[in-house]
Amino acid sequence: QVQLAESGGGLVQSGGSLRLSCAASGGIFSLYVMGWYRQAPGKQREKVAEISQGTKTNYADSVKGRFTISRDNTKNSLYLEMNSLKPEDTAVYYCRARLGARQDYWGQGTQVTVSS
Repeated sequence: QVQLAESGGGLVQSGGSLRLSCAASGGIFSLYVMGWYRQAPGKQREKVAEISQGTKTNYADSVKGRFTISRDNTKNSLYLEMNSLKPEDTAVYYCRARLGARQDYWGQGTQVTVSS
């Protein structure tokens, strides 16, 4: 059983930056594909970025060039560097760890609010 705890959310002005962190425990972190997802009020949860067990990454078109996902397997941690934030980035951001079809874990989320 993997436990995930996000941190780093908050209120920021449009154009600002935030760095989210996700601390993992209870599993072998390096084995998991890790991702950041977000859910805005009234909308479905969507994938923001994902990183493989190595360093292969992929991003939603809406955040390409502004957000950077990274991981530190020595610290069992996942990060999301968010720059040039926009009001439409406002959402609850979730960390996800998955390994195959049977291991899929989510954190509780952290609120990011971008004011215009």
